[in-house]
Amino acid sequence: MPRPTAAQFAYGSCTVIFSTLAMLLLSRTSSGPGVALIAVAALALGLLVAMTVPQPRTRAMTAVPSHRLGAGREPVRMPAAARVSAGAGAGEATRGRAA
Repeated sequence: MPRPTAAQFAYGSCTVIFSTLAMLLLSRTSSGPGVALIAVAALALGLLVAMTVPQPRTRAMTAVPSHRLGAGREPVRMPAAARVSAGAGAGEATRGRAA
């Protein structure tokens, strides 16, 4: 059974408190059994409300199809001239800032 979320606790607690107050005020009950019956009814109503609050949905891990992974393809190779010039430019920029 999943753990209740903060929203479920909040909605359930507010329902119990407000429904208890409303039922006690509307029924004008002062006897012990009447108050106990209202308290049990409010708890049941709060539990019902807390259980009907939608749970956050978790994303299921899906497998990535092999055609999306690039299976069977060779890696893209960069020409040697492009690698050397890109590395030299980046190295010069850092040396220039450090000096």
